[in-house]
Amino acid sequence: MMEQNSFQALVVKERDGKYVREIQERQFKDLPEGELLIRVHYSSLNYKDALSASGNKGVTRNYPHTPGIDAAGTVESSESNRFSPGDKVIVTGFDLGMNTSGGYGQYIRVPSEWVLPLPKGLSLREAMILGTAGLTAGTGVSEITRVIKPEDGEVIVSGATGGVGSLSISILRRLGYAVTAITGKESAHDYLIKIGAAHIVKREDFEGMMKRPLLKSSYAGAIDTVGGVILENILKSVHPFGVIACCGNVASPELELTVYPFILRGITLTGIASQNYPMKEREKVWNKLAGEWKSGLLDESCTEVKLDELSDQIDLMLDGKLQGRTLVSLEV
Repeated sequence: MMEQNSFQALVVKERDGKYVREIQERQFKDLPEGELLIRVHYSSLNYKDALSASGNKGVTRNYPHTPGIDAAGTVESSESNRFSPGDKVIVTGFDLGMNTSGGYGQYIRVPSEWVLPLPKGLSLREAMILGTAGLTAGTGVSEITRVIKPEDGEVIVSGATGGVGSLSISILRRLGYAVTAITGKESAHDYLIKIGAAHIVKREDFEGMMKRPLLKSSYAGAIDTVGGVILENILKSVHPFGVIACCGNVASPELELTVYPFILRGITLTGIASQNYPMKEREKVWNKLAGEWKSGLLDESCTEVKLDELSDQIDLMLDGKLQGRTLVSLEV
């Protein structure tokens, strides 16, 4: 076993009715049970992490808590015959960072069935630029490409400057699809064009479309990361027999629409649930992210911060002011 018995972690706790974040020394004995002890080199910031870090009981029931639904690192000790000390691995989703101490600590202890060997073609750092956002984007792209070919028309992506949205655009462009990006950020247009968007639609224009059961058929498919009115209007605007992959509700979890997009145009609305995505399918997506789907712009799509800089990034995410991915380095 290791000589050290403590490590640094971001800890969220309740104080005087408010939730505060602090870097603390934690003990290995504080970690939950699990076959693998993993030294975390990198994590990333996701919207679910921001909610957990601000006391959202729908994500995390009990505090004090260390968020971080993503982690990439090396196995320190193993009670599993699938992994050995020194193996490079990634963990995304399941209960990590929700009610299990997560990737914003320098060590995690988890069940072996949550863990995936680092795919060939990715470094630990690149894996966390992708993280859960990459897995979610990759799963959405998989659903789109099952049915829609590049020649069928444009794919529209909402929440385009966010992690899932920006990675979806990059992957789709790499596969030859023309992409329309929906964004509320005027300053992000050059960034979106650079990562692969062919056209850009202002969020307020898309939200303000006419309240009709169906709109002009304009897009072959879509990846929606926000829900609400945006998803309603996407559903009304997709070509007959198009596919929409839905993975977020930051705008709203509610939909107000008729069944006409489904029964008159044969639209398919498919949900993306990357948290508990089956491991066999997860491996397929990660191998594509490490290979044919790998973007040459990963570094340009992320901001890297240290653990003691993370709290400010969390606040920016909650205020909707982040662009691309936030990579969290836990390297000493």
